[in-house]
Amino acid sequence: MKYDKYPARGLPRRGVLGLGLLGAYQLAIAPSAHAPRSGTAARATGAADGKPLGPAPNGLRPAAGRTGAAPMTTSGGMARIAGPTRPVALRAAPHRTLRETGKKIALTFDDGPHATQTPEILRILRRHGARATFFVIGENIPWNRDVLRRIAAEGHVVGNHSYTHPQLDLISTPRVREELERTCELVAKELGAPPRLARAPYGMWHGPSLEICAQLQMEPFQWDIDTLDWDNRDQRFIEAAVVRGAHPGAIVLAHDGGGDRWATVRALEYYLPRLLDEGYTLTQPA
Repeated sequence: MKYDKYPARGLPRRGVLGLGLLGAYQLAIAPSAHAPRSGTAARATGAADGKPLGPAPNGLRPAAGRTGAAPMTTSGGMARIAGPTRPVALRAAPHRTLRETGKKIALTFDDGPHATQTPEILRILRRHGARATFFVIGENIPWNRDVLRRIAAEGHVVGNHSYTHPQLDLISTPRVREELERTCELVAKELGAPPRLARAPYGMWHGPSLEICAQLQMEPFQWDIDTLDWDNRDQRFIEAAVVRGAHPGAIVLAHDGGGDRWATVRALEYYLPRLLDEGYTLTQPA
């Protein structure tokens, strides 16, 4: 099938036809992303790239141990991650940009997986041979197991975006652990290994959440290009945020769930080939 190198703006027909009952239902019940409430966390979007801190205070330690997929046991019927898999240093702040050098850029999508919007994003990425990272919400996984497996099968990275999308600095430390650990368990159950990257809802990392992230052997990631697609559903606004903001090492924040993200889908179809033509290599945080 032939297609224009730079497709015209507009939702692909398959995207319209694919919006079935499950997708429509998910759009209706999904909580919309919004700006974080005031709290104790420093906004990591404005912080420098995190430095390793070494052992955590109050007896908390970054986990260390053997390399490889974590073995799993069961507790109360849910698969649980048993034992450490690799050492991860505690960081003062999340990574805002790629650690790789060169003309590379990472596309990341939060709040999925979604029954119809995520597959459309996957279709566009596959069409251009591009890879991305999907920070998933745990409570969306039971609805979309096949979509989650497809993300991984097509070579994309799955990251942890908590279980119910709370602002981590406004909840108790035990609940922070539950939010991150439960999503690790669900991802491990479906994909055979837990996620190795995490992103805090609203980008609001704080000391305890960074400590727990390290204990769960995950690297905390942020972004430095925000498409603001959670607040502005204008396709051209999203396109401009990426095209004008693109630079080597950038991490782009967009969303495939949490609300109506069809403007995000259309914008991706527009800006992705332009990034490639400008010589960018699409990569994934690691």
